[in-house]
Formats: sequence, C-alpha cells, structure tokens
Amino acid sequence: MRKHIVAGNWKMNTTVPEGVELAKAVVAKSAELPADVKLIIATPFTHLYPVNEVVKGSAVGLSAENCADKEKGAYTGEVSVSMLRSVGCEYTILGHSERRQYYGETDEKLVDKTRLALEAGLQVILCVGENLEEREAGKHFDVVGAQTRNVLSHFSAEDMAKVIIAYEPVWAIGTGKTATADQAEEIHAYIRSLLAEMFGAQVADDTTILYGGSCKPSNAKELFAKPDIDGGLIGGAALKADDFIGIALSF
Repeated sequence: MRKHIVAGNWKMNTTVPEGVELAKAVVAKSAELPADVKLIIATPFTHLYPVNEVVKGSAVGLSAENCADKEKGAYTGEVSVSMLRSVGCEYTILGHSERRQYYGETDEKLVDKTRLALEAGLQVILCVGENLEEREAGKHFDVVGAQTRNVLSHFSAEDMAKVIIAYEPVWAIGTGKTATADQAEEIHAYIRSLLAEMFGAQVADDTTILYGGSCKPSNAKELFAKPDIDGGLIGGAALKADDFIGIALSF
C-alpha cells in the first residue's frame, strides 16, 4: 500500500535560527499525526545539518530542495548527493517548476541528478507539471507525460520504489487561478496510468503521487479524498507549523 506523504518545501525562506525553530515546532506537533502519514521537510542547504539535529530520531524526514548533476569536482557553488547524505538527508526534490523556469533545469539533467541521488541512497521527489499557456492550449497531458517519460524511462521498476512524484500545476501557483480537486485528480490518474504502462500495475499502484498546487488546510481534505492524490508538496503553508500539520491531518 502506498504511503500518505506531506512534504514541506521551504524554498529560499527562513534564516538558520528561524528554520531550527520551525523544525522544532513541526517535530513537536508531529505526534498528533496517524502512523500512516509521513512528514518530510525540505530545507535550504544551509539549514540541513542543524535541522537534522532537530528531526533525528523523530518521524519527520529530511529532504534537500535540489542536488548537483555531478558526483564531485570543480563545480563551484554546487552541492553533491554525497554531501547531502553526510548531513542526514533521506530525500531530495528534483525538477521543481522554479528550477525549470528560472535555472534552465532540463529533463536530460534530471536524469543525471535522479541517477546520482538513487545511487547515493536518497529517495527522489520528482516534480512535473504544466504552465498556464500549456494548460490553456490543452497540452497538459502532453507536457506532463513527456516530463514523466523523459526522466523515468531511464530507470527500472526497482528504482521506482525510491521515487515519489509531485504534480505541480504551475498555472495555479501564485496566479489567482485554482486547480479544482477534480482537475488535480484527472492528472494524477493520468500519471498513474503512465506508470502502469511503463512499469506495470503494481509499481503504478505503489507509487506515491503528491499534489503541489497551493495546497492549504482549507482545501487539503477535498484534495486528499481523491483516490490518486496521496498527499501534498507544500510551499507557503509549510512555513507555519500549525498550517503544515493541519494539512497532514486532512487524510
């Protein structure tokens, strides 16, 4: 049975002391959650070591927000998967829409990052999703299908045990437009059908698919009630422990 996961992506927010306090609040409140809900927090690189000291021994998992596409060497400013493992990371987000939009992240580069992450023992939260122009042109299935295939076709059914997919309707993030629960479920079901084609029904059924489009305590229950939505990749609401836990209590 696939896991229910609520993952908080802090993005480029909080100082290290603020992040440590937020992590403490999340860990303290995580006791309220049922055993079948997994919490993950993804922090800036600078926060990983001190936040790991907070979450160590708790039920809260630690994730990076990105990793390098090279193993090591003369790549100034990059952070490798072995560095992430050395500070206690269990997961990394890859292919977030902001990385694709602002930093030229390509599917080809994501294949390299995913391979390195999996080889290092990290679980991958792979993001896919269409922008407003693509949605309005009716290309959302084509875009999400291509992103999914372009990366995951390079991996095996066994690898998929360490992959979580997050669907981000980029057009519904900060635009004033909202994806309905039915729109979200439609794409999640499509992604699961793709996984069945690629890896078989068992892998498709076992893969956790998160919703990443402005999920809040006010809409999480409706979203999580859908059969193919297994949790959320949370942005702004993850910066407040009460909101983050409120979302996780919505299953």
